[in-house]
Amino acid sequence: MRLTKPTLFTNIPVTCEERDLPGNLFTQLMKDDPSTVKGAETLMLGEMLTLPQNFGNIFLGETFSSYISVHNDSNQVVKDILVKADLQTSSQRLNLSASSAAVAELKPDCCIDDVIHHEVKEIGTHILVCAVSYTTQTGEKMYFRKFFKFQVLKPLDVKTKFYNAESDLSSVTDEVFLEAQIQNITTSPMFMEKVSLEPSMMYNVAELNTVDTAGESESTFGSRTYLQPMDTRQYLYCLKPKQEFAEKAGVIKGVTVIGKLDIVWKTNLGERGRLQTSQLQRMAPGYGDVRLSLETIPDTVNLEEPFDITCKITNCSSERTMDLVLEMCNTNSIHWCGVSGRQLGKLHPSSSLHLALTLLSSVQGLQSVSGLRLTDTFLKRTYEYDDIAQVCVVSSEVKQS
Repeated sequence: MRLTKPTLFTNIPVTCEERDLPGNLFTQLMKDDPSTVKGAETLMLGEMLTLPQNFGNIFLGETFSSYISVHNDSNQVVKDILVKADLQTSSQRLNLSASSAAVAELKPDCCIDDVIHHEVKEIGTHILVCAVSYTTQTGEKMYFRKFFKFQVLKPLDVKTKFYNAESDLSSVTDEVFLEAQIQNITTSPMFMEKVSLEPSMMYNVAELNTVDTAGESESTFGSRTYLQPMDTRQYLYCLKPKQEFAEKAGVIKGVTVIGKLDIVWKTNLGERGRLQTSQLQRMAPGYGDVRLSLETIPDTVNLEEPFDITCKITNCSSERTMDLVLEMCNTNSIHWCGVSGRQLGKLHPSSSLHLALTLLSSVQGLQSVSGLRLTDTFLKRTYEYDDIAQVCVVSSEVKQS
């Protein structure tokens, strides 16, 4: 027999108006019903518990508990009774018996009881195999098995999205934003106790699912973190590479492991469930051999007035030294100030240099900074950088706020 929590008994109220034929008969019957709540007889509330009437549903991440009883229905004493309980899944067979020792004897009308527990980690068909072996009074060895088949269902639908973003201009690392969409696909509400991201060794994580209110941290989902059936909730996390990895250009390249989600919930009367996703992987943006990023740039500038930006150039190659030449190409709106075609010198593998540049815009509005070209004289290879950033250009008569 599966051991599950009981459920609250609910009434179906039947009422009528006093002038109807039954009068106050229905009301009196509900008041006399011991399962109703006094003073709230017409509501579907109950104070009594109902024991499970069937196997019910079991979901991935929950703990399967079962009560096993072996009863001697005969009028003879049997000896050397061994009870074994195995759980057969699609990929493995697990022994759930608490003890492997045989019971010396079992008298008539007596029983051997055992309770087994198992945290379900696979979906699909599961078969509980209960095997009993014993010896009769005549010395004959007997053996029989019983099978109990049940399905393990999926409780949650988890989808993840990654967003690559340049970090703050004063920082040297890149941020990765992870959005986790969690949907309750069961038929009952869930209390979401914990949804956290365990990062890999390369990242630090910051949860963005709380707000500070009067000095206290409060969940963005409110004080009641219930997830109704078929409802979806989105969790957001910000990951930053650790300093020792961020300083090594080219280390965080290609497919990298971000971490895994740890989800804990409770259902009917506090039944607990827990899921851990597999390691989440993300394709890091490819920067090629040379990466150009902005360190500083103003948000708003005046029309036809020079302004300064600071660029960072990184040699992402782990083996090759580069000899770089900078060219600045004007666009319809952006005009560079300075000498184009100047030598930047040699840039060793995994090293960086900072470059201060001056430019102006001849067109108002939101303008894209483009037109930088880096040429590696060793390989005669040119790297083009357009749409590096955007800047708001306003008339000099408009006062910047």
